[in-house]
Amino acid sequence: MNEDTVTDAVRWRILIVLLAAIAMSLINVSIVNVALPAIQKGLGASQSDLQWVLSGYALTFGVVLVAAGRAGDIMGRGGIFIIGVAVFTLASVASGLAPNAPSLNLARFAQGVGSGLLSPQGVGMIQQYFRGNERGRAFGYFGSAVGVSVGIGPVIGGLLVDLGGVELGWRLTFLVNVPIGIATLIMAFVWFPKPLFRRGPRGTGNRSRRVLYMLRALDPVGALLLGLAVFAILFPFMQSQGSALNWLWLPAGMALVFAWVRWERFYVRLGHSPMVDLNIFSTQSFTNGSLIMTLYFMGMTSIWVLVALYMQQGAGKSALQAGVVGIPAAFVSALAANWAGKRVTKYGRKVVIGGLCCAITGVVLCIGVIMLHESGYLGVWWLMPSLVLIGLAQGSVISPNQTLTLAEVPLAYAGSSGAIMQTGQRIGTSVGIAMITAAVFALLNVTSWSVAAASGFGLIGLIISAALVVAIKDQGGRRTGIAQP
Repeated sequence: MNEDTVTDAVRWRILIVLLAAIAMSLINVSIVNVALPAIQKGLGASQSDLQWVLSGYALTFGVVLVAAGRAGDIMGRGGIFIIGVAVFTLASVASGLAPNAPSLNLARFAQGVGSGLLSPQGVGMIQQYFRGNERGRAFGYFGSAVGVSVGIGPVIGGLLVDLGGVELGWRLTFLVNVPIGIATLIMAFVWFPKPLFRRGPRGTGNRSRRVLYMLRALDPVGALLLGLAVFAILFPFMQSQGSALNWLWLPAGMALVFAWVRWERFYVRLGHSPMVDLNIFSTQSFTNGSLIMTLYFMGMTSIWVLVALYMQQGAGKSALQAGVVGIPAAFVSALAANWAGKRVTKYGRKVVIGGLCCAITGVVLCIGVIMLHESGYLGVWWLMPSLVLIGLAQGSVISPNQTLTLAEVPLAYAGSSGAIMQTGQRIGTSVGIAMITAAVFALLNVTSWSVAAASGFGLIGLIISAALVVAIKDQGGRRTGIAQP
């Protein structure tokens, strides 16, 4: 079967495989947040160890994203996806059986690599196999999977920790990935079009010539420079409580980005295909959409961290209760993503603008509930309806914005371009969480949890407002024709 001409039945089966893997990787992220106290007790882990349980995964995930996306574009997305799922599944086994904290962190690094390999292939394969309204629907289902996975992860994690206890419970939060990973691999081998990997030019049949072609197309120098740049930018935010010298990584990262851009332009002048076609940044829909996504993730991902902290440390609730408060929002997010995915080609960036307005409204209502709870007028569970608006926003922003951002990107760069956008999400998430939690904990030294949490939500509202300004600017450009490539 030719991978570029598949039947409708095969196309939707491919999507099922992609969604299973994406759901597995996202549930893994939210489950671990709940399992951290049990990991600390079970392994005798230090605070630094726990920080790396989270940061190590995020770091390797962000570093390999773009290189993995380009590898899929050149070598075949199906094959790289299967390798990513296999690495992630094996790393989950290693995480669940880890005898000590260093072993767990090494396994988490490997999980991040696996997730980084599979994630851009998911976006690239949706671009490859779906067109027009069907692509919007596919990304809508993608967004539904994201919403449900993020919402049920903490609940599943809380249940597994309660059932398994200190020694076994946290291990189950990793081992639960294994049957999902095995099922995903089986479905991928059965349903993905063959061949899973592409070959280089066939002219002479010379294997060394094909290898050289692949190496040139993968642009190893560009991959190394961008990987180091992402590492240097992310590292100080993930170690924000460490030495002040860590912040020297940030200017080093910016210098590496500059070096990467210069190298990519030089590589094109040599007549080779670059890791990322920098011309995609002249496509305003891609540039604006990537900026919207970076700002959105800088604000929105901090909401769930802040809610978990406030519910447990401010309101005295359990980890399971902190997870339950977000369930309605997760399911509304799934429904909204499905609805928006079917209509994004008709309404365009207006769907995203509406979602961002819902997010800002939800943030304002959360501030109101927290302050009224502080005054004794409302119970903390009134956060649920406020967070539903946040869920509505997630479904209306993430997948529709992804569809619009990648709509005009050449298929040959679908994987690497999608990975650039996801890298922006990772950087936005790391910067936002570091900045907002630092502000909240600084305020806790002089005020109550409610005031500190409300102030954190205020910062989140400002960041999302910046994303709204970019979205309105992009919509205005589309009306005047400026936002066209």
